[in-house]
Amino acid sequence: MEKNHQNHQLMGGDVQLFKRPNSQFWYCQASVGGRRHRLSTKRESLAQAEDVAKDWFLTLQGKARAGLLLTEKTFAEVAEKFRAEYETITKGKRSPKWVAGHEARLRLHLLPFFGGTGLSKISPGMAQDYRVHRINIGTNPRGGPRRTKAVPDQVPSATAMKQGKKPKAVKSAKGEEDPVKPPSTSTLHDEVGTLRMVLKTAVRHGWLSTLPDLSAPYESETKIIHRPWFSPEEYKLLYEASRENARNPGQPQYKWNAEQLHDLILFMGNTGLRPDETGHIQHRDVTIAIDYATGERILEIEVRGKRGVGYCKSMPGAVRPYERLLNRPQPTRGRQKRSRSRKNPNPVLEVELPRPTDRVFPRRHTKMFNELLEKKNLKYDRDGKPRTAYSLRHTYICLRLMEGADIYQVAKNCRTSVEMIEKHYAAHIKNTLDASAINVMRSKAVKAAERQARNAAQQADQAGPKTSRPERPASNKKLRGALRVPTADNLVPGDLTAES
Repeated sequence: MEKNHQNHQLMGGDVQLFKRPNSQFWYCQASVGGRRHRLSTKRESLAQAEDVAKDWFLTLQGKARAGLLLTEKTFAEVAEKFRAEYETITKGKRSPKWVAGHEARLRLHLLPFFGGTGLSKISPGMAQDYRVHRINIGTNPRGGPRRTKAVPDQVPSATAMKQGKKPKAVKSAKGEEDPVKPPSTSTLHDEVGTLRMVLKTAVRHGWLSTLPDLSAPYESETKIIHRPWFSPEEYKLLYEASRENARNPGQPQYKWNAEQLHDLILFMGNTGLRPDETGHIQHRDVTIAIDYATGERILEIEVRGKRGVGYCKSMPGAVRPYERLLNRPQPTRGRQKRSRSRKNPNPVLEVELPRPTDRVFPRRHTKMFNELLEKKNLKYDRDGKPRTAYSLRHTYICLRLMEGADIYQVAKNCRTSVEMIEKHYAAHIKNTLDASAINVMRSKAVKAAERQARNAAQQADQAGPKTSRPERPASNKKLRGALRVPTADNLVPGDLTAES
């Protein structure tokens, strides 16, 4: 503790009043229930600060006798421990963006709700209350413009939680109330995952005996999600539109970007790479090779991304786009200041081709890609889900399955599991269904013969004499003589197609 400027003792020395050097207010501290507690009195007068400190100390003692005083670690304290551990242990193993995601979820959502709660009070019911609270709050804008730092959620009161009251709607700049948009399932899943990791930290340090069950109720079986992709007709429409945009861009200075976008669409549609993997690829990671099985030229790519280092073999359709990327000069726009003299213009910069250490796609061209989708009415699929650059990966997997590729080889080439492909891709591909194996029907003549044979057997059993010894059933020859069952020997033309 820093050096105190002034010190006073109250209640027989149980309460200490002191001032910090850089503060005008009095602070009080006391030890109750085996823990030291501190509070700012928010008073400049010593007499008023003494009254506040006495009331505060008596309140603490009353809570301690009633068992209401918190004597365990709070969620906020464990969260701070988790931040320090996770950032240090996962350094070099997890991307900084992933670590920053945990930091943002704690600061914006989890700490405002669980911050002052003791670890033993966090139960499955409280986790469900958090889900309801997040859905009620929604994803309204918290900080105004996009670049403004987001503001944490409002701390819900106990009365509002019991009565299920929803927060007030956020008003836009025009004075209209924006509708509350609930967070997606994946967003809530990530937030509960961060909550679980913090509680596991408490279990490791012995601050919590057991980990509570944080699984979501009422969701024993999740719906199969149809990921947005481009059908063969839509994919053809997309790359034809990007080709036309590359030939005739809206503004000449964007021609290099339009050409890069066209090759990006063809490259991702023929390799199945993730967008982040595509952004990390350098020219030294790509090799043009000959496929010994087909004799065609393909790309062998060393991929670095979500699953670490892996390899990918492309379709032949990715070779020509990559050759154009390899021979396309880098843009010179923005590399020198604009010339303001017509007599002495700036010298023309030398043409520089991509080097082996340069990225294949230094930019993502997200804005131009979305404008192209909007122009061709391809932004949303049949279910209203927006298409992004990730949809090109989904398109690659679906087209490979439609062409009859082995699902294990597709999963290995895309660095994913067979289970994920069967669940999210193969489930809605009609080519995976064999109509000849499904539409199996027996002929009407065979059904009629079987029905007649059953009726004849029932009539024979009813007409026979009743004896103590059961009779032997009629032989197959007698039954075949009584009823003509179509066989290969006595089949008459038209029996199998005639109406019964």
